[in-house]
Amino acid sequence: MADLQDGESIEMQGSGAKPYVLKNVGGVYSCTCPAWRNQAAPIERRTCKHLRKLRGEEAERQRLGAELPTRPVRTADAEEKEGPPLLLAQSWDNSTDLTDWWMSEKLDGVRAFWDGKQFVSRQGNRYLAPDWFVAGLPGVALDGELWIGRKQFQRTVSIVRRQDQSELWQEVRFLVFDAPGCAGGFEDRLEFLAEVICAERQPFARLHEQQRCRGLAELREELARVESLGGEGLMLRQPGSAYEVGRSFTLLKIKTFHDAEAVVLGHQAGKGKFKGLLGALTVQLPDGTEFSVGTGFTDAQRAAPPPVGSLITFRYQELTDGGVPRFPSFVRMCRAAEAKPASEPSRAKKGARRVP
Repeated sequence: MADLQDGESIEMQGSGAKPYVLKNVGGVYSCTCPAWRNQAAPIERRTCKHLRKLRGEEAERQRLGAELPTRPVRTADAEEKEGPPLLLAQSWDNSTDLTDWWMSEKLDGVRAFWDGKQFVSRQGNRYLAPDWFVAGLPGVALDGELWIGRKQFQRTVSIVRRQDQSELWQEVRFLVFDAPGCAGGFEDRLEFLAEVICAERQPFARLHEQQRCRGLAELREELARVESLGGEGLMLRQPGSAYEVGRSFTLLKIKTFHDAEAVVLGHQAGKGKFKGLLGALTVQLPDGTEFSVGTGFTDAQRAAPPPVGSLITFRYQELTDGGVPRFPSFVRMCRAAEAKPASEPSRAKKGARRVP
């Protein structure tokens, strides 16, 4: 019968319109069909009719070491798990000055909370790491990421969710970026981590690299470098900040910037310190989407804003599901009032271009 080598995948047509994808990642066979996904068994103990058809009944029986289930296995778990008290990031608004903040690569691994005895996921599930993997870790809370490398998220998940404490954990590293139970500001916690995490005592753990951000130019340069290597983006941590539970603006995530153009439809009056000046521009994309741009202006530009009908360039990080740019920031005026709002719809994404 056919089989999949480690890292290989194949499509197989099922009852739906789209074919299912069968994979082998580190010896864990998976299928995107509902029957495989809805099983409550550990991922390395699941099968389905598509895997049986591909590999054969006997091969699947030998892999699982038991009789094959005739239907998806479901177990009732009345007790709801509660996740650990984690600090979660907000998205950068493109205007907060990040000079002197701590900057690190945003890892595409699996978030893991070490409670002093075991690894726990954001949802409160335990990761069954081998004893030799956790040997030497301190008996205090650590916040970090189980990580193999850039663009290795799926393989990381396939290993850490296994319940057989596989030797494949040798590929994984625990990258630590905070100590929730340690008193003081972020710098104090970094000093503490530098003392308790070392390669001699914990060969599979290391402190995640942090560096000071010297301004917007360096931030964009570092973002471009990380993304060119296949990284996800950057994380910025406010100096002296405490470890808060839940989403906090002391921890910001930053991904690729995009530039796009929009026509100015109107001016919104400023409030507070901007009273008597421009508060925001009402603008329109080529597809007719309207939104406001309220950051990125100098005081001089707020006093003499781009006129109605002019074309501006703005910068943003991503589009919402409705096609509206998130955290738009003014860059410059492209053309004075000869442009008019477009009547023919087009997708905003087509006109966007990446900016390192």
